[in-house]
Amino acid sequence: MLILDKVELISFIDKQMHSQSKQLNILTPSRELPLYGKRILVTAPRNYAYRLSEQIIKQGGLPVFMPTIETCYLSNYAKLDAALNHIAEFDWIVFTSRNGITAFFHRMNDLNIPVSVVEKCQLCALGKDAESLLSFCGKVDLIPTESSPAGIVAELAKIPQIHNKKVLIPAPEVVGLPEPDVVPNLITDLQQLGTEVIRVPTYITQGLNTSIYSIELNLIHQGMIDVIAFSSTAEVESFLTMVNSQSDYEGCIVACFGPYTTANARKLGVNVSIVSRDYSSFEGFAEAIAEFFTLTSNSH
Repeated sequence: MLILDKVELISFIDKQMHSQSKQLNILTPSRELPLYGKRILVTAPRNYAYRLSEQIIKQGGLPVFMPTIETCYLSNYAKLDAALNHIAEFDWIVFTSRNGITAFFHRMNDLNIPVSVVEKCQLCALGKDAESLLSFCGKVDLIPTESSPAGIVAELAKIPQIHNKKVLIPAPEVVGLPEPDVVPNLITDLQQLGTEVIRVPTYITQGLNTSIYSIELNLIHQGMIDVIAFSSTAEVESFLTMVNSQSDYEGCIVACFGPYTTANARKLGVNVSIVSRDYSSFEGFAEAIAEFFTLTSNSH
C-alpha cells in the first residue's frame, strides 16, 4: 500500500515513468518488433483507445479501432451535484477509473466549486490514474499495490477505524448494457468493512451501434484480425452484441487487460488466450500481447 504525501507521490510517478521494462527505440525496424504485421482490434472507448494504440504501435503492431463502448457526460447531474455540494462529509473518495476522475473534476469546475474542498478527504486512485488525479488537485493519498477494486478493499481494510468512515465512489451509469459486477462488488466489499458507501453517477458508459462497424466486422469474419484486445468487461459485453456467435471471431486471439476482465469474459463464453499480468498501465497490456507472439514464434 502507498499512502503518499505530495513529494512522495511525485517521486512515485517519476519512478513509474522511468522504471518501465525495456524501452523500444523508435528507429528499430518494424520487422524486428514483436507485433510486426499483427492487426490488433482495440475495443476501448476513444479516450483509452489512443493510449492503448500508442503502446501497440511501439511494439510494431497495427491497431484497428473499433470502440464497442463510449463514455460521455451525464444527462442528469442531480445526484452528482448533491454529493459535490456536500463533499466535506466524505472521509474517502475512491476513484475506479480515469473517466471518473475527469468527469468529477470537470463538474466541480462547472459548479465553481474550488478544488480545495477535497483537501479534507482522502483520495484513492488505481495505477497510472493517480497521474490524472494529481494533475487535477495535486493530491493522491492511496494507490493500492494491486491495481484493482480488490486491491482498494485490501488496502482500506488495513486502515484503523475504517468502519467509521464514509466513502464516495464516483461511478459510471451503464446504459443499454448489463452492468459489469466490478463496481457493485466493490461497494459490497466496502460495506462488509463497515463503511458507509455512497455511489454517485459521474459519467455514462453505453454501447455503440453495430451498423458503423461493417468494415471492421468483415475483417474479423475474414480472419484479418490477429488479436481482439478487451480492456473492460463492458467492451466484451457490447462486442458480443455485434457478432452472431463465437464462430464469427474464432480466428482471432483474445487478449484481456488483467484477471478481472478475463474472468468476466470467460463467464460470457469468450476463450481468452492472453492475460496481462501488469494491469496498472496499457504498456503492460501491449507487452503481454507482444510476449505471447514472441513465445509463439520461439516455439516454432
